[in-house]
Amino acid sequence: MKTSLTLTDHLVPRPAPSGIDVTCKLQHFSIVTYAVDPDRFEGLIDPRFMLNTIEIDGVEKALISVVPFIDVDFTSAVFPLPRVTIGQTNYRIYVQDTQTGENCVWFLGTTLDTWSLFVPHHFWNLPWYKGKIDFDCVFDTDENRFTRYNVQTKSDWAPLSLTLEQPADLPLEFPGFPDLDTALVVLTHPLTGYYFRRDGQLGSYSVWHEQLNVRPGRLLSADFGLLSKMGLVTLEEQQQPY
Repeated sequence: MKTSLTLTDHLVPRPAPSGIDVTCKLQHFSIVTYAVDPDRFEGLIDPRFMLNTIEIDGVEKALISVVPFIDVDFTSAVFPLPRVTIGQTNYRIYVQDTQTGENCVWFLGTTLDTWSLFVPHHFWNLPWYKGKIDFDCVFDTDENRFTRYNVQTKSDWAPLSLTLEQPADLPLEFPGFPDLDTALVVLTHPLTGYYFRRDGQLGSYSVWHEQLNVRPGRLLSADFGLLSKMGLVTLEEQQQPY
């Protein structure tokens, strides 16, 4: 990733909701990213997309993130439906669309803690899977940081155990990127994702959010079962995130 990007150029107005659009707020949102050999993603991504890579110590690396959070007041953006709170974890690889030049993500799938999962999973063929997700987190509003951050997921597809800490004096650094803005565009502001549907066809989705107020954290322990099972990031490597 040698071309500099400007975050303000990628901030777009909120689109008018329609159809099956949903709206929610996010709580306990974190992004745990790993820099690995690009060859590990061979065969996983549609040929239309190329990996967004960075160079660390002279070695090319591709990036993959685990993104746990809670959807708060999750509901239809169009219709008057009940609001629910749902635990969720996304698994995404950072790519560029060779047709449009857009920086986006290749979506491996998500775990969702909801009984209504059968609709997108079975009828829309989305790579969404059931998981019992428990967040044990404490956020200190005075210090503007987490004093406890633990997530546990029971799932056949992607079991997870994660513990983070957030010391007040951590620097915000993104080695391999030309500057901070470029890193924030690629890692925190991809608004389009693509994936293989469960029937093998190419699918896509889009999201909208304002600029994220990013704060650094430190990983204490991680066990991401999906990354181990797929041979993307070993359990040992998971203890040393990008």
